[in-house]
Amino acid sequence: MNFASEKRAIIIAGLGIGMLAALLVLAGNPANMGFCIACFIRDTVGGLGLHRAGAVQYIRPEIIGLLLGSFILSLIRHEHAAKGGSSPLTRFVLGFFVMIGCLMFLGCPFRMILRLAGGDWNALFGLAGFAAGIGIGVIFLRRGYSLKRTYALTKLEGAVMPAIQIVLLVLLLAAPAFIFFTKAGGGPGAQHAAVFVSLGAGLLVGALAQYTRLCMVGGIRDFILFHETKLLMGFAAIFVAALLVNVAAGNFHPGFAGQPVAHTDGLWNFLGMWLAGLGCVLLGGCPLRQLIMAGEGNTDSVITVLGLACGAAFAHNFALAASGAGPSDNGKVGVMVGIIVVLIIAAVNTFRSQKA
Repeated sequence: MNFASEKRAIIIAGLGIGMLAALLVLAGNPANMGFCIACFIRDTVGGLGLHRAGAVQYIRPEIIGLLLGSFILSLIRHEHAAKGGSSPLTRFVLGFFVMIGCLMFLGCPFRMILRLAGGDWNALFGLAGFAAGIGIGVIFLRRGYSLKRTYALTKLEGAVMPAIQIVLLVLLLAAPAFIFFTKAGGGPGAQHAAVFVSLGAGLLVGALAQYTRLCMVGGIRDFILFHETKLLMGFAAIFVAALLVNVAAGNFHPGFAGQPVAHTDGLWNFLGMWLAGLGCVLLGGCPLRQLIMAGEGNTDSVITVLGLACGAAFAHNFALAASGAGPSDNGKVGVMVGIIVVLIIAAVNTFRSQKA
């Protein structure tokens, strides 16, 4: 595609994704959470029994669909390629702390946009922190930050993660406990659209994100580095479409207090997404982009997704995740430790690159 066609495709895809996200809420997903990569990975690891927070335990078909949608379209477009080996353990640690930051804010960058489209002004603090974290990351990029090259791997390596998603789908369909596990106690895990509605939406969004390379981290990074707005326009389109559907459906409730699955502590909303923004720019993509690249055969992104999953389990097993009541003391410590660790990773991999 030429530049104009590419930009048009990104805007159209963004409008479609934003509409689907808002419609998923009408179909049963939690308010302002048609899609949330961080929240849905957390729910999935809870559904598998890897954390003990009963309110957020459900294998989310949207995650399965996102990865399989990317996998299928990348095969059709001959873009599926098994590769990896670029500092995998470092990527795992970065993914772990990105999740800690997201669960302090209570959402990933995708949900941040959807929260704004629902009128949740607390997400403005998250957006400011996210952009600031990316800005710090860009400083390291300009100085030569690198996690080194990837290497070609066997086709089997690239097929493992999609195969795992099929296993999870079978578990979800064959074991109703994964569907109704949290119904009695309520909570976000008990709120979901029908399985095949969620799966279909995930497949479509996964394909659209694979086709357009949508990534909010990449959008802000490219704007800072090159004044390029192409990717940002995709997320602006997501916001506009979700906003219009929310207004039409009566789901637009502007304000700070009483927002669904959110808290009003501006400082920790800012710092949580500052950590997520910095970690994501060092990884080369937001949680959505990592899932899409995992579907394309990138095992470095698979390792990152596993880091996100481990971070979600750790956060809920050790009370690091925030809640509607606000951040916990453990969560505040976790975010500050994460900021220090991620800055060390950035510095080490920048100065090492300068010496190489």
